[in-house]
Amino acid sequence: MLRLKRRREFLRIAAEGRKWVAPGLILQALRRDCAAPASGPEAGLRVGYTVSRKVGSAVQRNRARRRLRAAAERVMPRHAADDQDFVLIGRVATLKRPFTALIGDLETALRKLGAYHD
Repeated sequence: MLRLKRRREFLRIAAEGRKWVAPGLILQALRRDCAAPASGPEAGLRVGYTVSRKVGSAVQRNRARRRLRAAAERVMPRHAADDQDFVLIGRVATLKRPFTALIGDLETALRKLGAYHD
């Protein structure tokens, strides 16, 4: 999985993509054929992570980001469409939600956004 790192990529996905709100996270997705063309090393599954200050201190935000990254590493390579960019947004519940429920939230969000495959 490649990482989204640039602010303009996050803003493009937020403006043009679709989103699904789950108790433990928010998932935004944008099909790449609608986005800027990607080729070469940019052509795989791309995921970005963000957690705002509403979640808590820097320690809590980093913990939430690590939990999102761990859930994405389990679910995304097997079940997410390769032709899309994703942004996972942490919520306050991301910190205390059981990890299995967080994985379930991510799988449900992928299904609802039409980006899930077996």
